[in-house]
Amino acid sequence: MRWLFLLLLVLNVVYYVWHQQEAPLKVKEVAPLSLYKGSQQEIRLLRETGASTPARRRDECLVVGGLAGKEQLDALRQRLLSLDIEAIPLAGQLPGADGRWLKIGAESERLLDASVLASLSNDFKDLKHKIILCEGIATGE
Repeated sequence: MRWLFLLLLVLNVVYYVWHQQEAPLKVKEVAPLSLYKGSQQEIRLLRETGASTPARRRDECLVVGGLAGKEQLDALRQRLLSLDIEAIPLAGQLPGADGRWLKIGAESERLLDASVLASLSNDFKDLKHKIILCEGIATGE
């Protein structure tokens, strides 16, 4: 057992000497962050730039609804009009969507954010919202 201990001790010494003779690693030079920034000097949040929602294509429309009854849809429209949000009822069904829907006017889309939608969802049980292509949509007015 002593010989095994001495053998392991000698192997450790040889291993230590062998690693000490290797060339030390070179320190990598890191360029300052100011060289990477270029023209952009600071990080800005989307809300600071004024773009709170992602840009949408001109041929896309926001619709809310999915309600079963016309009375519920009329109540939703009145609630949106009280918030100065223009809403136009759609005459037909949306492809792949059940219920009745309102098309939100392009100028009013910025007023209908996530907090307003959450508040409306509390009052109208099955309220949904979608972004769809505007072409081919028949409005009720």
